[in-house]
Order: sequence, then C-alpha cells, then structure tokens
Amino acid sequence: MLTIDLFNDYCFTVLLMSISILSNAFANTLTTTVSRIPLPAIWTAGSTQQRTLISGVVLAVLSNVLFGILYAYSSFLAPLSGTQVFIWRMLGMWVALVGYLIISGRLGLHIDKLKALRTAKQWAWLLLPTPIFLSQFWLFMWAPVNGQGVQTAMGYFLFPLTMVLFGCLLFGEKLSRLQWLAVGFAALGVGSEIVRTQSISWATLWVCGTYPVYYILRRLQGIGAVTGLLVDLTICAPFALAYLLLFAPSSLGLVSGSAFFIMMIAGLGVLSVWAMKTNVDASQMLPVNVYGMMSYLEPALLFVLAITVLGNSFESAMIYSYGLIWVGIACLITHGIRQLRQARRNIQSLAKEPIT
Repeated sequence: MLTIDLFNDYCFTVLLMSISILSNAFANTLTTTVSRIPLPAIWTAGSTQQRTLISGVVLAVLSNVLFGILYAYSSFLAPLSGTQVFIWRMLGMWVALVGYLIISGRLGLHIDKLKALRTAKQWAWLLLPTPIFLSQFWLFMWAPVNGQGVQTAMGYFLFPLTMVLFGCLLFGEKLSRLQWLAVGFAALGVGSEIVRTQSISWATLWVCGTYPVYYILRRLQGIGAVTGLLVDLTICAPFALAYLLLFAPSSLGLVSGSAFFIMMIAGLGVLSVWAMKTNVDASQMLPVNVYGMMSYLEPALLFVLAITVLGNSFESAMIYSYGLIWVGIACLITHGIRQLRQARRNIQSLAKEPIT
C-alpha cells in the first residue's frame, strides 16, 4: 500500500507539472517554434496578425486531434465501462485543472468571480447548465464503446446548425441564404434518416439539442469557459468519488492497484484539460468564422474513428441522409469563407482611406 500511495503521489505531481509545461510551453512558444521551420513567405515575412492566425489554426487543429484521441480513449481502458471511464475522466480533469490554475496563479481570479455570487438564486442560475455538461461528457466517453459512436459524431456535425437556429429564434439573428440552405439540407438529411429507420438516434438528438442550450446559458450568465468548467467539475467531483466507493469499488481497486491504469487515468486528465485549453486559446486567436470552420474537424475525426478504430457500423443506406447533412455543413463553411473575405476587404478599404 505504501508503494501504491507513493506512486499515486508521484503520478499526480507529474500530472500537475505536465499540465503547466504542456499548456504554457505550447501556447507561449508556438511562435518561436514555428519560426524555426523554413516557411519564410508565410511566417517570417508575415505580419503579427498573420502569425497569430497561423498559431490559432495550429492550436485549433491540435485541440481537435486531442478530442479525437479522447473519443477513442475508452476502448483502451477495458474492462472499465464507458460510465466508469467518464467518472475517472471527471476526477482526472478536476485535479489537472485545479493543479494548472494553482501553478499558473490564476485560481484566485476564478474564485473571485464566483465570490461575486451572493444569493441562492444566483448560484442556482449558475448551476443550471451543469447537468447538461455532465451528460454530454458522459455520452462522449460512453457512446464509442457502446455502438453509438457514429450517431454521436453526427450530433456534433449538427451542433453548429442547431446553434444557427437557436441564434435566429432566441437572439433575432438574421440568416443568409447559405445559412438557410444549410438548415434546409440538414433538415432533409434528418428527415430522410427518420423515414429510413422510423426513428432517429437519441445520442444525435441529445448532442445537437442540448449542447446549444448549455452554451447559450453560459453566454447569458457571462461566465468564461474556464470558470464554467471549474464549477462543473467541482460540483461533479464528490459525486464521482461517491459513485466509485458505493457502486464501482472494483473499478477503484483496479485503477489504484495498476501502474498502467494510474498513468492512463492521469493521461486522461492531462489530455482533457490540454484539449480544452488549446481550444479556448484558439477561439481567442482566430476570427469567429475561421474558428467556426475549424470546429468541423472534430466531428469529422470522431466519425472516422468511430467507423475505423472503434468498429461502429455504418450502413450504405446512411450515405444519402448523412450526405445531405454534409452538404448543409459545406454551405455553412462557404458562408464563413465569404464573411471572412468580406471582412478582409473592409479592413483593406479602411486602410486605404486618407487620414484627415
């Protein structure tokens, strides 16, 4: 037992150091690293804005790749179930996030934000989206090892489209023709799948139907991504521990008695927080349209992994309905590219105007 305890302490120390080193070193030295690569026309001769854009794209790609790895992670942790992997992920993320915030000296900033909440009503409003967050993270770890990987990935494909609809209905945002086409093609795709199967996957509906609610609630609350994540994980941590002690003691014994599982769970926490941090950094570096287009890389990776690595089934009859949804996504990407070009032209025209 003493050896296991010492090893656990060592692993958590390594985990905290890894978060700090990986996150800060990658984010802060990305420019220096890329500058050593022979890309003078793109990097060294470019403006600061261009270098920031490249750094943001690299971080976005890295974030999506990390989320892809996490999607397949459950398959490497057998005999742990998808639910048990979710529980361990929540605990690993909480330790990794709190450790990173302590090492970086930012924990106090988030605690100060939460201290501003004085009443029970304010706290209830803050915690309202937490069940959605936890259910989504559970589904992310459970679905790949329970035959719902393809359906969950499709939910992530539909998520931006439902965000467009929510923005239109709740915030009065006007849709362009391409956005309406995107919504129309997606609706046809979902409709054809319902006709084909006489149903639609609950996993698909849950992802694309509730995730927008979570983000909209956090937006209305004015809570940053990291603060919201800290709250959600802190609320989850005691329940996760209770679950392991009362309902899955065999899982607790398996992990604590195996060096392999300890390192894998530590890696799960590190990868999860690293993926979240690079995603947030990318969102701050990239224009909204570019960031939105980059976000389609994740469901594409999840979809491919679900079929190839995880062995989830994909019937040939699904090509028509899924193809219509992908056409809708292509319309959204085209809309984003047009907006980006228009914004660039506006900036160039303003730069050419004489200063009076």
